[in-house]
Amino acid sequence: MNLRDRWICGLLSVSLLSATMTACSAPWSFWGTEKQEGQPRFGTVSPYGEGSRADLGTERKETEREGGKEQPGDGIEGNTETEEGDEAEDPEEDYPLPERFDYRECGRLPRVGSQGDLGTCWAFATMLALESTLMPEETWDFSEDHISLQNSFGMDQDMGGDYTMAMAYLLAWQGPVREEDDPYGDGMSPAGLAAVKHVQEVQIPEARDYDAIKRAVYFHGGVQTSLYMGMEDEESRSEFYEEETFSYYYNGSEASNHDIVIVGWDDHYPKENFTYPPGQDGAFLCVNSWGAQFGDQGLFYVSYEDVNVGTHNLVYTKVEDPDNYDAVYQSDLCGWLGQLGYGDETAYFANVFRAEETETLEAVGFYATDENTEYEVYVLEEAGEADSFVLGTPMCRGRFRKKGFYTVALPSSVALRAGERFAVAVFVRTPDSIHPVAIEYQNKEPEKAMAQVDLNDGEGYISADGRLWTRVETEQDSNVCLKAYTRRK
Repeated sequence: MNLRDRWICGLLSVSLLSATMTACSAPWSFWGTEKQEGQPRFGTVSPYGEGSRADLGTERKETEREGGKEQPGDGIEGNTETEEGDEAEDPEEDYPLPERFDYRECGRLPRVGSQGDLGTCWAFATMLALESTLMPEETWDFSEDHISLQNSFGMDQDMGGDYTMAMAYLLAWQGPVREEDDPYGDGMSPAGLAAVKHVQEVQIPEARDYDAIKRAVYFHGGVQTSLYMGMEDEESRSEFYEEETFSYYYNGSEASNHDIVIVGWDDHYPKENFTYPPGQDGAFLCVNSWGAQFGDQGLFYVSYEDVNVGTHNLVYTKVEDPDNYDAVYQSDLCGWLGQLGYGDETAYFANVFRAEETETLEAVGFYATDENTEYEVYVLEEAGEADSFVLGTPMCRGRFRKKGFYTVALPSSVALRAGERFAVAVFVRTPDSIHPVAIEYQNKEPEKAMAQVDLNDGEGYISADGRLWTRVETEQDSNVCLKAYTRRK
């Protein structure tokens, strides 16, 4: 995932999220980055003037969220909280990892599937990673057909995909659905199927941070990643793949073109097992999507020194039952495609919704576009026009250590009347960022506009100071990635 900066009139900046589409063949270019002229000017006032704002850790309870899955017998909780001024501890960071780990040995390896001759490796990787997050307590078989046919990108199954599409589909509650309700390979997908799980948190381990990847595998679930695969299917041959030891190592210049899932590792896996020995021992244990005929019943080892593995990563860290909330209000069905900002690490963003029924607002969801993002969440009842937004006191605040998407539960429910306009707003401070706000972006070039972005389904705003707001749909051809979750009476 490459972030390319572009400046609009020199002040408001937008970055487009470029991703390599993996179709088990050639990579795809996702978004262009050409400059748009004629955009309005925006101020760059920092909301953190010196001495003008209390530090986030000193006024009220702060939560540092990690998500988490407790390993049997390890006694470790994944979520930690701090009171005023306390330093939160992260037990995951301090827990000693084994030198070798294998999902096959602890009942956490899902069934290995086969994508056949379609470009759906990304869909198989997504579903297997998600299934592994729920194991061993729950065993599921999710539909690869549904995610590749019922997403908001309007692409054929032979066009490939990537993990930004996977995040968008799952976080929008478009899925997952059961394989038995939408079987793979028939080219059809029934409409109206409801998600059988709700994904509420996704973390994105940093590129090539092997310790973070291992901890994600150990504490949460399989890590979806990608590599350059020099083969087209299980019957192909490649100089980079050693069939006798099920080992793969590529050290060329080709970009990733195939999605896989990391389900273990071996720090002492011999470098001599590879066709071209790398400089050190060690490999990730990975699941492919070419059925049990490939590798060791569908699994193979990828050298730590492979040039692509571990660069683009995704792990599903909070997956809940579908009765956790009754409704999600959102306008970003294509998810995080770009970023907006004011050339500063801080910004405000907001979405206005209209309550469909008598209900209570319970939580909000949004992206931390980089590590150590601090946030504050505001709720505006009976919201008027943007020029009348008065944020008042934040309902909660905290910090996300990892990049990704998070659901923040409000400390108390907010009652909403049927038909009431309400707004949720978030302040973020993302260190070293100049565009910290995630957006769903409408690219105007037809040959690059694969996402089916609807700019009429939301009312979103961005602000440098929390007082002067700019409508993103009309001014920036985008939707703010900010969701609201409710329960209905």
